[in-house]
Amino acid sequence: IVSALDKDVDAEDHGKVQRSSKLCGTNYPVSIAFIVVNEFCERFSYYGMKAVLTLYFIHYLHWDKNLSTAVYHAFSSLCYFTPVLGALIADSWLGKFKTVIYLSIVYVIGHVVKSVGAIPDVGDSTVHVVLSMLGLVLIAFGTGGIKPCVAAFGGDQFDEEHVKERRKFFSIFYMSINAGSVLSTIVTPILRGDVKCFGGDCYALAFGVPAALMVIALVVFIAGSGLYKKSPPEGNVLVCVCKCIGFAIRNRWKNSKKSPKRSHWLDWAEEKYPKRLIQEIQMVFRVLVLYIPLPMFWALFDQQGSRWTLQATRMNMDFVMGVCFCVVKMLNALLILVFIPIFDMGIYPLIGLCRIKLTPLRKMAAGMILAALAFCAATVVEINVIKSVVEPPPAKESLVQVYNLMDSEVTVQFPGQTVLSDPLKSYEDPSGYTSLPLTGESQLYTVTVTHNGAEYQCGLTFTERTTYSLFLHTAQPGDTVCKLVNDHITKSETGAAYLRFINTHTENINITVGTDEFYAAANYGISQNISVPRGEYNGVVCETNTDQYHIDLGLLDFGAFYTVILSKESNGLTFKKMEDIQANDIHIAWQVPQYVFITAGEVMFSITGLEFSYSQAPASMKSVLQAGWLMNVAFGNVIVLTVAEGAGMEQWTEFLLFAGLLVAVSIIFSIMAYFYTYVDPDQLDKIFREDTDDEKVGSSDSKKNEAVSLNDMPKQTKM
Repeated sequence: IVSALDKDVDAEDHGKVQRSSKLCGTNYPVSIAFIVVNEFCERFSYYGMKAVLTLYFIHYLHWDKNLSTAVYHAFSSLCYFTPVLGALIADSWLGKFKTVIYLSIVYVIGHVVKSVGAIPDVGDSTVHVVLSMLGLVLIAFGTGGIKPCVAAFGGDQFDEEHVKERRKFFSIFYMSINAGSVLSTIVTPILRGDVKCFGGDCYALAFGVPAALMVIALVVFIAGSGLYKKSPPEGNVLVCVCKCIGFAIRNRWKNSKKSPKRSHWLDWAEEKYPKRLIQEIQMVFRVLVLYIPLPMFWALFDQQGSRWTLQATRMNMDFVMGVCFCVVKMLNALLILVFIPIFDMGIYPLIGLCRIKLTPLRKMAAGMILAALAFCAATVVEINVIKSVVEPPPAKESLVQVYNLMDSEVTVQFPGQTVLSDPLKSYEDPSGYTSLPLTGESQLYTVTVTHNGAEYQCGLTFTERTTYSLFLHTAQPGDTVCKLVNDHITKSETGAAYLRFINTHTENINITVGTDEFYAAANYGISQNISVPRGEYNGVVCETNTDQYHIDLGLLDFGAFYTVILSKESNGLTFKKMEDIQANDIHIAWQVPQYVFITAGEVMFSITGLEFSYSQAPASMKSVLQAGWLMNVAFGNVIVLTVAEGAGMEQWTEFLLFAGLLVAVSIIFSIMAYFYTYVDPDQLDKIFREDTDDEKVGSSDSKKNEAVSLNDMPKQTKM
């Protein structure tokens, strides 16, 4: 590492070496191969670790779902706030190359600490938590710190005139990100679940392999050291920028009435700061202003891992033409690998043949519209998905459904409501849930049951936000028994089915369903609710003290809740299977259109924005502007949390709201983009290569000062 760092050379001198190091006679420098491989390994490391992180929190550290989710998103947010720190270190102190090296070492240490924390024999539970959190913090600083540097460093490898090749590089760079994501999302869950170590799931190996990939990423990056074009840091840019802005504001406030107007408010800093610095800040500000609407795109995009995943768990996740649910979850990354060459070699050239000028900002606006269409598609899917979902009751309300296990029709009268229940229909289809208003957190109801002309009254206590089943049966002739039990209406996030048994037999029954065991006491005993994997269950074993029976339950489908009534008859044990909660009947393949739209939007928005941020930034602030671009992701997540927590609306309404907001934002962005004038990236370094002595305040050569005026730079078309 020290040897590699000592090889830092001046960018101008190194250009001679680089010009002789091209890929296959093209204008692509060989050095970018090392950068692309480094990015592939680093993204494998990051996404591989995240693929099992939530499971690690829940099953290894034994945290509840809410805490696990909170820590997961806190870690993700930190990963997108730390790029600012990495960019400042690169542009102001170490340069991009050394910053990537040093922070990659921090990254590796974080992975190692995280892996050690997953070894059961290392300390008690507190030690595991401390090591896990320390590892995550180090990883966040490592991945966030190098994130803006690697992309900008790759762009630095191209000569000024090779704009087309540099644009292609950002597409290849983005493909390497998604290739690493796809492979790691497949491999690390297999390492966790299929490989056993220390008597259980092997989280240490699942975290250890990403650590090894990060070591490889570091080694590969260092191996290309002799080929890199390394631009030196420009000094403490942020401090200079802040001081310059502060001076301009103060000077304008004090002297605006005495002095003539100036073309830009930052020009009020000319009395103290070089014109070059002022112009560079103007360039960055013009781009940052365009960034203001962009977090809304990421607010939609990042819901693939949250809202869309939760939507998928309430769908039929049966195999899609041989492709399982785990692949559908990776559909975005897979489509990226397909769409990038399609757009670069097909769609963009075709649009060009139609004589339509497809500028970067127009591409980004189109990408936002495509993302909005993705959420319109998600809205349509969600409206159909919720038809099989029972919404939990709100405060001061509970839900109840009636099961008539008697020999004839009964009438159940709740205060203000009446429910009719036929035993034959009840076995096929329960009565459905009835809403009961409550006066407080709980309330005692007197329920009147009419059976064969006789009335019976049951005193039942209902609690708010709770769902119940009311079972009616006869204990002895002329008597009615009311049995109120809690229901489980929340669908499994893994697509499992829930199952319970009611035993009308006079003997206790033990039931074995797959690897799960149920116990139902005699005389209308009710078993516990247990989730079982979706599948066909034939030959289910039912054992009493004297006999053993086999029953065929058939398919227990995704997300359904079943009640099975067991009865003893002359021909053996019989059963009736009822579907309390409807199975997920919307196939997960219906999510494919929304993934196609969001991925197409990502190709047009994200890749273009990455290259745009690089091309429109002055040389001294490329990493800072890359960090500003990445900060949009963090702010996008803040928008999601704000809407999700504050709006309190149904999911399909929330999807539609996000789609509408993004359309509105895309219109605003298009108006802003119309007034943006591109700076020709080929001319940036040439313009700023003017002697800094000629740019100082008071220079007698006013022509040179005018020559580097931002308004006089070579321009491209608007929007």
